Amino acid sequence: MRTRTLLVVLAALLVAAFAAANWSAFMAPTTLSVLITSFEAPLGLVMLVILIVVTVAAALYMALWQGAILLETRRHAKELQAQRTLAEQAEASRFTELRAALHDEAERIAERVAAGHEALRAEIRDNANSLAATIAEMDDRLRGAPIVARP
Repeated sequence: MRTRTLLVVLAALLVAAFAAANWSAFMAPTTLSVLITSFEAPLGLVMLVILIVVTVAAALYMALWQGAILLETRRHAKELQAQRTLAEQAEASRFTELRAALHDEAERIAERVAAGHEALRAEIRDNANSLAATIAEMDDRLRGAPIVARP
């Protein structure tokens, strides 16, 4: 039990014990006035009934207040869950977009590398042809063949 609840129960027990111990005084009739009229009634019993009515009213008010807070808390929890779901969907969407962008960039890089390889192969082929022509020319010179002038 919480301390506050324990204190309320203890106070109620003390009031009940006090009323039981002084029951004859509580039940002694007296003249009571309510501004416009007077009547005979036991003052202790009237005060005890008023205390019980006020206590029950306070308990009902607290129960209704607690219920309203509970409903508000549930509503906030549902809204928070909805916002969390939206954030997770947005994050997943951003990851999907990032994955697509990285894939496109990887394809562009692969195309550039392939184009670079083709250019490099063409240059190597040209250099090989040039080197072969130079070697053939040197071979012709070494064999004594007439040299044809190049323009």
